[in-house]
Amino acid sequence: MTTETCPVSEASPKNEAQKTPWRSIRTIAFLGAGLVAWWLVYGQLLNLANWITFHVLQLNAGTHLGSAVLFFVYEVPKVLMLLLLVVFGVGIIRSFFTPERTRQLLAGKSEAAGNVLAALLGVVTPFCSCSAVPLFIGFVTTGVPLGVTFSFLISAPMVNEVALVLLFGLFGWRVAAIYASTGLLIAIVAGWTIGRLRMEKHVEQWVYATQGGSSSVQEENIDWAARLRLGMEAVREIVGKVWLFVMLGIAVGAGIHGYVPENFMASIMGKGAWWSVPLAVLIGVPMYSNAAGIIPVVQALLGKGAALGTVLAFMMSVIGLSLPETVILRKVLRPQLIAVFVGVVATGILIVGYVFNLLL
Repeated sequence: MTTETCPVSEASPKNEAQKTPWRSIRTIAFLGAGLVAWWLVYGQLLNLANWITFHVLQLNAGTHLGSAVLFFVYEVPKVLMLLLLVVFGVGIIRSFFTPERTRQLLAGKSEAAGNVLAALLGVVTPFCSCSAVPLFIGFVTTGVPLGVTFSFLISAPMVNEVALVLLFGLFGWRVAAIYASTGLLIAIVAGWTIGRLRMEKHVEQWVYATQGGSSSVQEENIDWAARLRLGMEAVREIVGKVWLFVMLGIAVGAGIHGYVPENFMASIMGKGAWWSVPLAVLIGVPMYSNAAGIIPVVQALLGKGAALGTVLAFMMSVIGLSLPETVILRKVLRPQLIAVFVGVVATGILIVGYVFNLLL
């Protein structure tokens, strides 16, 4: 009696392993072709916007309406294309970082080093207002000092990677570097200050009673094809949520660009008015917007003569002191600590606004 050997199926693990490199190569080749197409289209956006505004819609170049429509038609695809690129890249970067890994990196560090590391990690790790409470609980219950935790919570929304790349694309490296460095400085100093005030007693007691997660989370290694897919998933998820905010922000910016007189913003948000910076912060805090939606407004304000320090303070107050995040944090923080958090961060933003209005 002979034993027949079954042929190896095409779906066997061996063949699947052989296919994996080819899948990665195809994925990377497709990505390269997509980047080339992105660059070619991006370079023609201004010509396309002029053609649509002045030939298809037949608007006059010197009118308020023509200027506003041109701004809108040009900026919508420009900002959305920049957003697609940066979200895809950030999605890949975030595949290397998880909240669990971030907790492990921060736990056990000295407070001074922890503040700096927490602020830097806040830029690249996944964070949104809805995740503020679980992140806070996870950090505190695994031994991360309160001040270090706040450096992370401040940096994560304030030094927004989407805002950073959009600012670089729209205004150049100088404005982007100012935004990133000042945001990180505020997060580090504010976290250190809160740590010095010893306000642990103003955290809700049930937080300390919560059992922290394991500090030895094992994470699965994934290949580059999977990381690229995670980048695409990030594009579908994030851009799918913010595109409407982007268009609304650009619509507001278009109105400012087309209809607001050239020197009007300079009179209320310029360097000469001492009250312009605190007013910008007061206006920005109750607003609810994300970085992608507020950047076109920032662009229009600067174009109409507003001072960089004042506009920077306005932007940071919108994305760094958002009212929804503050309300959510009330679940784990008592009012005294929330007031200190808002006061310290707002003071840092005010200082940034005045300093850059003075120096630039």
